[in-house]
This record gives sequence, C-alpha cells and structure tokens, in this order.
Amino acid sequence: MKTSIRAGSKRRFTRAALKAGAATLALAGSAAGFAAETIKVGVLHSLSGTMAISETTLKDTVLMLVDEQNKKGGLLGKKLEAVVVDPASNWPLFAEKAKELLAKDKVDVIYGCWTSVSRKSVLPVVEELNGMLFYPVQYEGEESSKNVFYTGAAPNQQAIPAVDYLMNEVGVERWVLAGTDYVYPRTTNKILEAYLKDKGVAAGDIMINYTPFGHSDWQTIVSDIKKFGSAGKKTAVVSTINGDANVPFYKELGNQGVSAEDIPVVAFSVGEEELSGFDTSPLVGHLAAWNYFMSVDTSENDAFIKKWHAFIKDPKRVTNDPMEATYIGFNLWVKAVEKAGTTDVDAVRKAIYGLDVPNLTGGTAVMLPNHHITKPVLIGEIQEDGQFQVVWQTDEEVPGDAWTDYLPESAKITADWQDPAINCGNYNTETKTCSGQNY
Repeated sequence: MKTSIRAGSKRRFTRAALKAGAATLALAGSAAGFAAETIKVGVLHSLSGTMAISETTLKDTVLMLVDEQNKKGGLLGKKLEAVVVDPASNWPLFAEKAKELLAKDKVDVIYGCWTSVSRKSVLPVVEELNGMLFYPVQYEGEESSKNVFYTGAAPNQQAIPAVDYLMNEVGVERWVLAGTDYVYPRTTNKILEAYLKDKGVAAGDIMINYTPFGHSDWQTIVSDIKKFGSAGKKTAVVSTINGDANVPFYKELGNQGVSAEDIPVVAFSVGEEELSGFDTSPLVGHLAAWNYFMSVDTSENDAFIKKWHAFIKDPKRVTNDPMEATYIGFNLWVKAVEKAGTTDVDAVRKAIYGLDVPNLTGGTAVMLPNHHITKPVLIGEIQEDGQFQVVWQTDEEVPGDAWTDYLPESAKITADWQDPAINCGNYNTETKTCSGQNY
C-alpha cells in the first residue's frame, strides 16, 4: 500500500525545499564570487617520496613568491592564492594532480615537476585543458609545448658546456655517463654520446650506466668506474643521477677513495639543497654545472637570499638553481599578466615573448619564442661547507635551444610559437611542416 502526503504537508515540504535550494545557490554564488577575487597559482611538486629531497624547497619558493607579490598589492587588483598538491614522486599521479588543479581548482598557472618523466606525464593534461606550466629544472630538451615554459637549462645551457669544460680545461679523455633510468638521463646521454664521438672520442672510451630511482647499493658500480678510470687516460663522471640516490653514490665514492683529482664528477642534478643532507668532506673538488649558485656575489642574489631566510625562518636554509628558475618564471608570468591585463592563458602566452627580468647572477633572462630562456652557464666546485666555488662561466647568457644540433633527426627541427609562419614547437626546416603537439 502506497503512503500518500497530504496536500498541505506537500506544499510546506516544497516551500522548505525551495528555501534550502535558494540558500545553497546563494552560498555557491558567494563561494564563486570569492574564488573570482583571487588568482590561483598551482604548485605541483613532490612533498614525499624519492624526489621530496629536491622538490619540497621549490614548493616553499612558490609560496614565498606568492606572499611577496601579495605584499605588493597582488596582481590586477586581486590577491594570489597558492593551491598546493603532493604528487608524491608518483609519475602517473602528477597527471591526476595537474588535472585536479586545472579542472577542479581552476588555477591560472602551474609551477611544478622536477623529473622529465613527471613533466611528460603532465604534458597531455595541460595541453588538453589549455593550462600553463612553468617547468624550473634542467632537462633533456627535444620538446617545445605551447602550454609549457622551460625556465631550467636545455642541454646547450648545461650538459654541452660542462663536457667542453672537462675536455678543454681538465683534459678528460674517458667518459662515464651515469644516470637514473628515465627519459632525462637517457636522452641527455644520447646527445652527449653523439657530441663526444663528433669530438673524436672512441666508443671504447665512453661508459654508460643507469640505475633506478632511489638506488642505494653503489659498491659494484663505483668499483667499475674506478676500473674504467685506470686505463691511463684522464677520466670523469658526467652524472645525471637524480633524487636521494645521490647520497649513497657520493658516500661510496668516498668509501672507495675516488677523489676529484683522480676521477672528477660533474653533476647536473646535485645542488646546494642535496648537499645539505650529508657530509660533504669526501666530495670536495667534485663539480656541478648549473646556471646559478648560492655563492654568486651579486646584489640581486643577496636580496633573494635575505628574503628566503626571512620567509622560511631558518638562516641555514640554502638556495639553488631550480629556485632561481622558479623565481625567473614567476616574475616573467607576473610581467606578462600585467602586460596582457588578464590571466587568460592564450593572452598571457602572446604577451610573454621577448619579456625580460633580472636573474640572480647579475644578468637578464629573456623569454624566447621557443618557450626557453637565456641563461648563463656556471661550473662550480664543491666546498667543505656544501657551497660551490665558481671555477668557470660563460661570458654572456646562452639562449636555450629546444632541439639539439647534435642528433641528426633533431638538428633540422626548430620551435617558434611567435612567428605566424611557423607557430609550432617542432617545425621541420626541410619539409617546412609541423608535427606532433597542438599548433
């Protein structure tokens, strides 16, 4: 038997439901209005897992920059709001979190990723949803997406100059290319192997080794490196080892007595933050190639370090290259938004080309139409205090090259998102056509 509702009760129920619905809509409207009053900045960095050793600091850097911008009055009359997520060093999770930031949180820009595998995971998401990602870490190149701005070094701004330094200044003849087993080390080493062979280095004088993320047992590998370096030719290690695997790697070098005088290591992923985690005495004299070091003596750098220590409330915290790349990317975005008068991705993209902001080494970073920037290249020698002494640097900023000149299939590719005759990230100069990503 059905239960009926009397007419009066039904009318009272309907009125109550309408009131509740109206209240809900009012709250939703209020929330939407509040959201519209802020400009949301997504932060997509690992705060746990193997990459947390490197990425947590970049999250803090974005928070500092947002706080500083808000103290200046915000942007376009609105406050900035940081939205932080933790992809936990889980590469597929990076894509999920990027989608969450864009589709759910409606962020206007994202600062994030460290490894290339995390960036590759995020790439289809930001392209599909037309997001804007600033990527602040050195990488392998061979990419130029309409939705990504690469403020870290391309190979011609780090890897190639580092090899030139070792070859010309140190006299290295044998090469160990040691990396973590993922796209950045493998592609970088492919470029370096081709470059070394072009320079006359024999295949037998190149040793290549890959290890998984978080690798901890380095005894056999370091022993193999020592053996490889005992052939009577000056040997060096070019390291693309990423994350917390660097700690046991350098410890094992010390355990087996591999000094910088015997076999120098030049690292592309070890900076001040990584060195702050362990005893650096066995590492003294080993090298790193970056575009910035905390020890750089400029007024811009001094001011940045003071702001960092005041924000983080710890005078012992260090600064590093990806922090500077984040700083540059943030300031370029702010300048482009102000120029465009909106945070609309397409408008900001058009506005950003050719804009320049100070870097922290006393020069200028310019955003190029291939979505890379101009950067100086510095070689630093590890000191006992975990800082780097600059032993070599370029005379001027080097423009980032999205596609290397040292792989035949890449040498004919260029990227230009400003030139209407090209307007893509992978333009074949021979066939006069674009391929791949949205153009």
